[in-house]
Amino acid sequence: MTVIDDYLKNVPAGQRKLLEELRKEMRKLLPKAEEAISYGLPCFKVDGKVVGGFAANKNFCSYYPFAGSTLGLLKKELADYSQTLSALHFTAEKPLTKKIIKLLVDTKLKQIDEGYHSKKTK
Repeated sequence: MTVIDDYLKNVPAGQRKLLEELRKEMRKLLPKAEEAISYGLPCFKVDGKVVGGFAANKNFCSYYPFAGSTLGLLKKELADYSQTLSALHFTAEKPLTKKIIKLLVDTKLKQIDEGYHSKKTK
């Protein structure tokens, strides 16, 4: 059992199904990623850097790119979803598509490649 399994066992069935589908798709896109918990959220890490995570909330589920700029870069593509600066919200009525999940993961991987999570030096 993984830390994500532990998280999901306490999530209501409808939301758990959505999050399990997201997890499955992220696992396909990130086959070598580590499943972890960061800031209390289940997430996928590549080379120690968080690519994305998720959570169940009272009325929706959320995808977290762990980068304040990621969702803003995809403003047009994500226009149909409710969101905050750091979270993209989805529901059974408006789930994340495989295309959107791939776009989110690819965008964050590109940010990491460009040094997003690198320590800044003076």
